[in-house]
Amino acid sequence: MTPPAKAADAVATVVAPDAAWLARQPAEPILEPALAIVDPHHHLWQRRGHRYLLDELLQDTGSGHRVLATVFVDCVAFYRAEGPAELRPVGETEFANGVAAMAASGLYGDTRVCAGIVGHANLTLGAAVRPVLEAHLRAGNGRFRGIRHAGGWDASPQILDSHTRPPPGLYGEARFREGFAQLAPLGLSFEAWQYHPQLPDVLALARAFPQTPIVLNHCGGPLGVGPYAGQADAVYAQWRRDLLALAACPNVVVKLGGLGMRITPFGFDRRPAPPSSQELAEAWKPWVETCIEAFGARRCMFESNFPVDQVSTGYAVLWNAFKRLVAGASCDEKYALLAGTAARVYRLDLPSA
Repeated sequence: MTPPAKAADAVATVVAPDAAWLARQPAEPILEPALAIVDPHHHLWQRRGHRYLLDELLQDTGSGHRVLATVFVDCVAFYRAEGPAELRPVGETEFANGVAAMAASGLYGDTRVCAGIVGHANLTLGAAVRPVLEAHLRAGNGRFRGIRHAGGWDASPQILDSHTRPPPGLYGEARFREGFAQLAPLGLSFEAWQYHPQLPDVLALARAFPQTPIVLNHCGGPLGVGPYAGQADAVYAQWRRDLLALAACPNVVVKLGGLGMRITPFGFDRRPAPPSSQELAEAWKPWVETCIEAFGARRCMFESNFPVDQVSTGYAVLWNAFKRLVAGASCDEKYALLAGTAARVYRLDLPSA
């Protein structure tokens, strides 16, 4: 049976944060401002009247927390307009590397923006993707770390597919896996972005390629819209079961974040006013604690997912919420969750933290 048609792709429907609504979020004192942070997942773009580039990111990272470095992740930004289709995503890496060079000059402050870069390559090219990966490595000038080929798909026409417009079962396709097999020999990791019903697909992939590091994005993608609306308990139960199975694969780490997106079960963006960090921490606690208990602090890293999660909260309040979630952790565990895991996974050289 042919899957039902989707109205639009995810990129085309990215909604800009509501600045007036965000302005209603009360300012909070920065919790534990000396704690080192590496933000391992953010985007930069200019689309549909919404700009989030270096200036906007630095306003956020400079809002009080000690953000030492960041990792840029693919978002179909600044692809090449010409040339072979398979090489056009390399333009995004060229762009991110340029931003990284600006930040590395020190003229924009101490935060090393885009110190790591994750791009996109069409892994369904199979072995023919190898030259594309090598082009990314050259363009990244020592900063390129991995590939994200998003696989988010759901049978419901109410759930938008990922920006790569994947078919169902992408991570199990033979051609995709042939392309995936090119990553480890080049020292590259894979970013898995899919929805929670697809976690078994990531598990099968991790078991088939135990030598390839896999970074699970956004706590595994719990859904709370369309047929999943009002089903938070059932979603949590299915998500938890599959997440625990995935945690048994030592080559998988998980990013703790993405829970402010419009597609999640929480709906903070639909409230009259933005939440406090306490409200965020209370809502996200069962999900974040499950991840940390399953994977351990050294295999978990908090992420902003900005500007996407900006529809629910400001940057300073977001990291306050994360700090609340680890208030009872040891110093070593806090460092791992806020900076250390990201620095190790993305091989970043940090100043003394």
